[in-house]
Amino acid sequence: MAESEQFWLLPHEQLAWRSFIKLDSLLMSRLDVELVERHGLSLAEYEVLAHLSEAEGRALRMSALADLALVSRSGLTRRLEHLVARGLVIKEICPSDRRGMIARLTELGQGRLEEAAPTHVAGVRRYLISAFSVGELQQFTALMQAPLSELEEAGRPGSDCLSSLKGCS
Repeated sequence: MAESEQFWLLPHEQLAWRSFIKLDSLLMSRLDVELVERHGLSLAEYEVLAHLSEAEGRALRMSALADLALVSRSGLTRRLEHLVARGLVIKEICPSDRRGMIARLTELGQGRLEEAAPTHVAGVRRYLISAFSVGELQQFTALMQAPLSELEEAGRPGSDCLSSLKGCS
């Protein structure tokens, strides 16, 4: 049966799809609630701090950070407003390309990330990782690679390539 001939998902496909959506929604919501309650950071804010902490010089061009966080530039700008206001991140003009902006993790931001990381890691382990044996987790990871590769190859509308500080040394 050609794709155009089959409109609805088959029952087992529907179950897989809805299970995936529910898992994603409940997991992200639970992780967010725990971070907000214990550390005053949303999961989205935590993610920005984590990406910056992993970058060379704890800084990234805004476009690269938006790509890593899987949000639009305007969505990233809104996230950063709260982090900048609390002194966790600073925004700087790119010295080699004065049109570009860089987000840089502050010492205070690094400290907040380090305080919140155990809560985040414990939640990921409790709600996802511990549901699988080591072999099942490896299989789960392998199964996700095909759709991830296809989606990454297709790109994200309005996204830039994943670059860090290219041209901003």
